[in-house]
Amino acid sequence: MTVNLTGLEPIVDETRRGQIARKLRELIVYGNVSPGERLTETDLARRLGVSRAPLREAIRELVESGLVESIPYKGLFVRRVTRTDLEELYSLRTALEQFAFQQCWNRRSDEALEDLFQRHRNLIAEVERNSDPQQAIELELVLHSWCYELSGHSLLLKAWDQMKPNLQFYFTLHQKAHNRPGPLREAHDVYVKFASGDDLNAMISHLEQHMRQGLETTMKDIALD
Repeated sequence: MTVNLTGLEPIVDETRRGQIARKLRELIVYGNVSPGERLTETDLARRLGVSRAPLREAIRELVESGLVESIPYKGLFVRRVTRTDLEELYSLRTALEQFAFQQCWNRRSDEALEDLFQRHRNLIAEVERNSDPQQAIELELVLHSWCYELSGHSLLLKAWDQMKPNLQFYFTLHQKAHNRPGPLREAHDVYVKFASGDDLNAMISHLEQHMRQGLETTMKDIALD
């Protein structure tokens, strides 16, 4: 019996594509290229020192994630910042995070809560060091990842992982507008208090307020198309 392996790619190619995609993703979410800036395959291939084939695959991955726009007859562009994009991102994030807490609530062991507190302490320490804005943003996402990881819901965690690059992109723009290294030191104190408390409904309500405040602040402080 002959097994049909059509469509399988060599692992080395997939790994190479993943490395290129990560480099491009960092270039965008760290704010090294501006929203709306045009990207060309020739320039990217030269700067990264890679061939065009895996580069195209990596670009396709970023287009699918929403970080890059492919406009017919015009080319590739870093995603533009629009009001609709922000509203959709924050509304979906609110719904997902509320669901994540509903799923993880009864899984909050002493060990899990200590993990939450440690993530919060790491974020505060990084903000106080005031030396690496991107690390602070990444640690903010690590803090919010806690409920997804604890939920035991693999599809939910996958959705969160797909959303994170877009959140990091907007967080970077927001912090640059304020010229500060990540969130305010006390930004997540109430979040952690409710996340470790006894009232799930209070946590769900706080998430609605927390996300709405983040959306309104971001819309106010960054230029929107």
